[in-house]
Amino acid sequence: MSKIAVVYWSGTGNTEAMAFAVADGAKNAGAEATCFTAAEFDASMVNSFDSIAFGCPSMGCESLEENEFEPMFNSCESAISGKKIALFGSYGWGDGEWMRNWEEACIADGAVMACDSVICNEAPDDDALAACKALGAALV
Repeated sequence: MSKIAVVYWSGTGNTEAMAFAVADGAKNAGAEATCFTAAEFDASMVNSFDSIAFGCPSMGCESLEENEFEPMFNSCESAISGKKIALFGSYGWGDGEWMRNWEEACIADGAVMACDSVICNEAPDDDALAACKALGAALV
C-alpha cells in the first residue's frame, strides 16, 4: 500500500479543504494518506512516504506563505529529488504565477510531478474538489 503525505498551509480554510479532498482521492485509490499542516511536517519525514502532495495558497504578490510553509518546503527541497509529488493551492488574485514558479522550482529540484497542479480561485467548488481527488489518486 502506498503511503502518501498531504502537507498544507491554509489561512482561510480553502487550501485545507483541498488537502482533505487530495487525501480522500488517494485513499479511494487504495493508499494510506495522512494530512499534515506545514508546522507538523519536516524534511526528516520525506523518505517515510512514497509520494507527497504539497498545498499552499498564493500570498502577497504571488508567493508561498513565508512564515511556516516556505521554510518547511525549503528544508524539504533537497529530499524531493526523485520523489513523486503534486502541488495544489488556492488564490484570490493574479493568474497562478506562484504555482508556475513553484512547479519550476520542484522540477529543478529533481521532483517527479505526478500530474498537473490544481489551483482554484477562492473556495474550491465541486470541479476543484474533483480535481484534488484526481490529484490524490495520481500519487498512488
